[in-house]
Amino acid sequence: MVLERLQQMASHLSGQVAQSHPFDPLTSEEIAAAVAIVRREYSDLFFNAVSLWEPRKADMTKWLASPQTIPRPHRVADVVAIGRGSKVYDGLVDLDDGTIVRWELTEGVQPLITMEDLNTVESVVRTDAKVIEQCGLIGIPPSDMHKVYCDPWTIGYDERFGSGVRLQQALMYYRPHPDDSQYTYPLDFCPIFNADTQEIIHIDVPKVRRQLNTASPINYHAEAIEKNGGFRTDLKPINITQPEGVSFTIEGRTLKWQNWNIHVGFNYKEGIVLSNISFNDKGNVRPVFWRMSLAEMVVPYGNPERPHQRKHAFDLGEYGGGYMTNSLSLGCDCKGAIHYMDAAFVNRAGEPQTIKNAICIHEEDAGILFKHTDFRDESCTVTRARKLVVSHVFTAANYEYCVYWIFHQDGTIQLEIKLTGILNTYAMNPGESAAPWGTEVYPGVNAHNHQHLFCLRVDPSVDGHDNTVFEVDAVAGEAPVGSEENPYGNAFYARKKKLATPSTAMSDYDGSTSRTWEMANTNKLNPYSKKPVSYKLVSREVPPLLPKEGSLVWKRAGFARHAVHVTKYDDDQIHPAGRHVPQTSGEPSQGLPAWIAANPDASLDNTDVVLWHTFGLTHFPAPEDYPVMPAEPMTVLLRPRNFFTQNPAMDVPPSYSSTPSQIAAGKTGIKGIVDSISRLAFGGKQEKGGSGDCCN
Repeated sequence: MVLERLQQMASHLSGQVAQSHPFDPLTSEEIAAAVAIVRREYSDLFFNAVSLWEPRKADMTKWLASPQTIPRPHRVADVVAIGRGSKVYDGLVDLDDGTIVRWELTEGVQPLITMEDLNTVESVVRTDAKVIEQCGLIGIPPSDMHKVYCDPWTIGYDERFGSGVRLQQALMYYRPHPDDSQYTYPLDFCPIFNADTQEIIHIDVPKVRRQLNTASPINYHAEAIEKNGGFRTDLKPINITQPEGVSFTIEGRTLKWQNWNIHVGFNYKEGIVLSNISFNDKGNVRPVFWRMSLAEMVVPYGNPERPHQRKHAFDLGEYGGGYMTNSLSLGCDCKGAIHYMDAAFVNRAGEPQTIKNAICIHEEDAGILFKHTDFRDESCTVTRARKLVVSHVFTAANYEYCVYWIFHQDGTIQLEIKLTGILNTYAMNPGESAAPWGTEVYPGVNAHNHQHLFCLRVDPSVDGHDNTVFEVDAVAGEAPVGSEENPYGNAFYARKKKLATPSTAMSDYDGSTSRTWEMANTNKLNPYSKKPVSYKLVSREVPPLLPKEGSLVWKRAGFARHAVHVTKYDDDQIHPAGRHVPQTSGEPSQGLPAWIAANPDASLDNTDVVLWHTFGLTHFPAPEDYPVMPAEPMTVLLRPRNFFTQNPAMDVPPSYSSTPSQIAAGKTGIKGIVDSISRLAFGGKQEKGGSGDCCN
């Protein structure tokens, strides 16, 4: 890793930069070039986004098959800019040719809200006369306006204002002291901010006013804990070391580890994008997935009182998971031997900005990979697993989302998301009940019921682009007890249903049948099972969208109506709630519902398809979640089924192995057996952290 860093520094100093992979994110230099090309022809613009316009799949497939003979796809920038009067422009800039390929005024939309947009609102509300008046009514004097804070959200959609003007809503709070958590002191009114004129145009005030909370502060930072009894003293250090370095290699942004080959991309909306994923199956490099990303999410809140119906954040489509990404720290966010990747974005003025250490790549011990002990003689083989983790963390106002893409040695891919941060809170009066739409998590603090629903976009390429998706249920045999087919009544099997067209390929989760979904290549059968090679989507945390059909959230978040949708591949269908999400009305629904309606009867059989999976959790807050939430994990697995002819991880060196013959011959000295394995597997060096005295 040190050598790699030195090589990166040397190339930077010499000015000799390796040619980008076509899937690589735009560099700072490319972002600056795209802005300069746009400004040659258009002025008086603010830049909302400048990111990679990914090469078309057909072009990219040809180039990957023969990069020496096929022209490299051009580097093209996807540009979103905002003009005066909230005018939105979408453009494509060919960086190789230095030309604008497309430039369009897009009517009736608003692009996402950037961090710069959010930071402006707080300074405005503190000086607005109408806001100062409302603060006075609930107990905050004008002299305390410097203690007033807000979390600016996009307005979502409000029929009173429509989509023509770029608006934000300010969720209001108060801090008695700069170090106090503002979420203990929520305010009961909500100003509306016009981003174009930078002024407050309206304030939503509840029918029942709620005074400023008078409870004592409750804080979570170290100084506060020290003042309230201090920290635990019985924790001993755990040190994670890899003295011989890591087991993965990185060439540019192509990651290789334990037979896996993955391109690691990143953009302002989705964050991490994994592409061209393959597995080396004993010398046969087999494609598995063309592209995977966390494509969208929605967080609907369950309080029907106005204006809480507007609280349903699309954290990726409205703010951008990439834009909100943290700069990660060694020993805090990631531990061990770490490789970091930076992320480059554009600011409002068109200048490139860099988030250092946006992506963390590292290995972890993963417990037992496989084990078996023969009870007859206690001969035993046990192999420990490790996993490769590609992660980023983003902060969406009060919430933190920790996103981990995990690769396993047995061919499994796992997406794990941990939710932490602070609850979104609202004011309540003494004696008022928060039920049924929320919970009083601390005196005077109402945390509303809400959901976190994530949409995973999976573009399968299981041994090729032509795949078919099946819904798979574990069901009892249909024949009755006592019948010839099922005499004892114990028969059950996996019932498979082909998801054949977009209009019928809408599948809900069913825990009673342990429902999974298989992405199969029906053109290729496993030689042993005689079943199509496939990857299985296993997901158990799949709550339904609870807002009712016809509600504002239901209309805007069409992707969340079902656990799984399947569509025919289209290069431009990336964002399941639409390209521009803020202030969409949902009439008609954008993204997935529109794509399905445009071609409802297209065949999804043995063709290039995309699977969209919505998963997540429903959160009924509790005092244990406050003042900061313990991380709550959820996970999705993509597991090989009939893809390999045997366990693909049997060549991982064991921690211990003995055979019945060795036991019978009296070779019961465990240390001797372990040493012989170490000489075979590690060239004479025993695996670090191994034990010669146990079989665990």
